[in-house]
Amino acid sequence: MADKRITLAWTGASGAPYGLRLLECLLAQDYQVFLLISSAARVVLATEHGLKLPSGPQAAQKILAEHLQCDSNKLIVCGKEDWFSPVASGSAAPKQMVVCPCSAGSLSSIAHGLSDNLIERAADVVLKERGQLLLVVRETPFSTLHLENMHKLSQMGVTIMPAAPGFYHQPQSIDDLVDFMVARILDHLGAEQTLVPRWGYDQRQR
Repeated sequence: MADKRITLAWTGASGAPYGLRLLECLLAQDYQVFLLISSAARVVLATEHGLKLPSGPQAAQKILAEHLQCDSNKLIVCGKEDWFSPVASGSAAPKQMVVCPCSAGSLSSIAHGLSDNLIERAADVVLKERGQLLLVVRETPFSTLHLENMHKLSQMGVTIMPAAPGFYHQPQSIDDLVDFMVARILDHLGAEQTLVPRWGYDQRQR
């Protein structure tokens, strides 16, 4: 089961559809997902997707499971100060974590090793345990501070994936753009994806 567990965090950056679609894809591949949701992320999710989540983890978990029509046993929503959650300890946390979307504030907190909430602590755990941490940063333009924080984390082995979808797959909708980014995230996690064709393969078959 260890290789099918992952931590997913949603923070207050714009880009809630990326996080929701990624959660859907991970659950569809039978991952056990520990989902961490900041207060700002709930506001963004309601604004961008029209999905309102209560602050209570169990209530939020039920609503998400119903919305995605998934197995609620595979989805574990953790409170922002749930220090007894497995993700808070190096002895129990999944080795992979994605922050999607990742705000500039969360980027800064993670870069400086803060652990004021469970999202920051979970990221710190993955770093200290030499796991895989992906940050899907959604901000524009980047300030010098943002770039310095990304550079610092990149030197630690963190994968920085700005939410910057490509267009070579000729997207016809916003969903196509969302799927492009989610496909790239899944690729880096070593998870299967058929959302977007890989570059070069379709062209060679013509």
